[in-house]
Amino acid sequence: MSRSNRKVVPECAGALNQMKYEIAAELGLISGGYAAGSGDTEFASELGGTSGSGASGHVNWEQMATRDVGSIGGSMTRRLVAEAERVLKGL
Repeated sequence: MSRSNRKVVPECAGALNQMKYEIAAELGLISGGYAAGSGDTEFASELGGTSGSGASGHVNWEQMATRDVGSIGGSMTRRLVAEAERVLKGL
């Protein structure tokens, strides 16, 4: 079986990327936040800026432990499911 990371809604890629960096920072896996072009994130003030893990804002995900990256993915999934449940309850 082949797997793909293709986004069902490609326009959401930036928001998902920002969520990934915010969750990683909340879990203490990276220092700093992530800015998708604008230099603005929800947690920038608590994190001391939006510079990411290095001067360029780039995080080397390949060097992170699998468990840590899995924690980020699991947290993203929980947040997305919770949001979908809130939306569906409103219908």
